[in-house]
Amino acid sequence: MIKNIMKRFVSAVIILLALSIFVFALFYIAPGNPARLIAGEKASQTVLDQVTHNLGLDKPLWQQYLLFVSHALSGNFGISYRNQMPVAGLIASRLPVTFSLVGGAVVLWLLIGIPLGVVSATHPGTWKDRLAQILSQLFISFPSFVLGMFLLYLLYFLPKRHKFTLFPPGGYSQLANGFAQWAWHMTLPWLTLALLMAALYQRLTRAEMMDVLGEDYIRTARAKGLPEHKVIYKHGLRSTLTVLTTQLGADIGSLLSGSIIIEQVFGLQGVGSLAVTSVNTQDRPVIIGVVLLGGFFIVMMNLLVDVLHVALEPTLRK
Repeated sequence: MIKNIMKRFVSAVIILLALSIFVFALFYIAPGNPARLIAGEKASQTVLDQVTHNLGLDKPLWQQYLLFVSHALSGNFGISYRNQMPVAGLIASRLPVTFSLVGGAVVLWLLIGIPLGVVSATHPGTWKDRLAQILSQLFISFPSFVLGMFLLYLLYFLPKRHKFTLFPPGGYSQLANGFAQWAWHMTLPWLTLALLMAALYQRLTRAEMMDVLGEDYIRTARAKGLPEHKVIYKHGLRSTLTVLTTQLGADIGSLLSGSIIIEQVFGLQGVGSLAVTSVNTQDRPVIIGVVLLGGFFIVMMNLLVDVLHVALEPTLRK
């Protein structure tokens, strides 16, 4: 088991190294002079040379890359061209918003999607299955911004017409201001993201459980007189956990990289909105920081999924 985990850890390190090379090539070798962007178009040659030296851009390419990697490992992604603030500080200030959005949505979509998938798989062809299928098809077909705007209209604008506020239209309240206030502000973003993802997990759970419930060992468990709920949850649902954890790891990793559309719809100042602003203003250091952070989240979540697979599947421990 330890050997398998170490292999996956080495693979994760190699992927992160490859990502660092890609980002370095994309932003440091690509056309455009970072020193000129920092110094300004009207800066003298003396000032430009000094900025070039401070950035290490006058060094050989391999030394620039090693300097880039050493700074990235220490969390130093440079200074934002737009805000003249450390990039690490800018990203760190946005992470609580993104973590709040993704964390709450994950809990909701698992509580909605997996039970609906179980109901569909255990009652195939019935009205329960058809209703769950229709709902999942409906929500999975919605663009995220359309669903977000619909929930805003339904749960904010309509109540507002009757002189009361059911949920705020957006914004973020820090957890330090109170759990209730924090959750109240995050409810609509959570619902939007959770309904979209729950549709996917309902379909995935249903498909996997339909296959599992037809296996010989399930029929054997029923023949032995095990209660149906034990057959379904202890044997059936447990067998789908490998597939579900794989999907969950990929989804969490990508969403932590930035839930751009949801953040834009609800005015959340998270990593996604920071990425959009940075691309629009060509703020290269911030783009580099966000890309590397996103890659780190995805690789680490995949590594965690691999570790969970080893724990869940006895055959992988050999």
